[in-house]
Amino acid sequence: MSTHLWILIGATFLLAGVVKGVIGMGLPTVAMGLLAVALPPAEAAALLVIPSLVTNVWQLLTGPSFGALAKRLWLMMAGVFVGTIAGIGILAGDQAGLASIALGVALAIYAVVGLAGFKMSVPARREGWLGPVIGATTGVVTGATGVFTIPAVPYLQAIGLERDELIQALGLSFTVSTIALAIGLLRVDAWHWGSVWMSLLALIPALLGMQAGTMLRQRIAAATFRRVFFAGLLLLGIYLVVERLA
Repeated sequence: MSTHLWILIGATFLLAGVVKGVIGMGLPTVAMGLLAVALPPAEAAALLVIPSLVTNVWQLLTGPSFGALAKRLWLMMAGVFVGTIAGIGILAGDQAGLASIALGVALAIYAVVGLAGFKMSVPARREGWLGPVIGATTGVVTGATGVFTIPAVPYLQAIGLERDELIQALGLSFTVSTIALAIGLLRVDAWHWGSVWMSLLALIPALLGMQAGTMLRQRIAAATFRRVFFAGLLLLGIYLVVERLA
């Protein structure tokens, strides 16, 4: 592997870690978008497995109410797992680019709605059937793009979680997505020992970036955090579309 590629991988995961530390998400989106410049989508996804898993478990375990969230969201998580396994063939096939463009458009639209102040709400009585549907849809998107965001993020935000609960719930959803993604990549022979070692090395800049981003998030007021959250989604969405069309 060339020196330039190693530099790209290190810088990518450092930046992705900072984004994740600030807004609680974005590591796979940033990593997939930047690494796709030099690597096939399935290889890029294989690199992000270990950094994504470790940073998401960290995010999950540092939150306030893991047990309560797991009990509330387990049906959604089951849907995420099954949907990811079912959709992994798209990532390893020829349609991953189109799927990433669609995801970028969806992220941008959601961010614009959020920045405009429009609030979505899901009544608790609907979570029993809507959660698995959202989870399965998120899983298929994960299998197609390697990104875990849509529609899980707007759904989790709409069920009335506080800021720290939302960050922890995102960590739970992304952890399940990462495990399912790794299993799916194994099924299509896209994850091997070479990618495991490279993924382990990528963990170092990802953790450094996440620590820096977490420290920054703790200094941001709730209203500012909301603006940063949606602005980050908007930039990620635009980047996905522009990178794939370029």
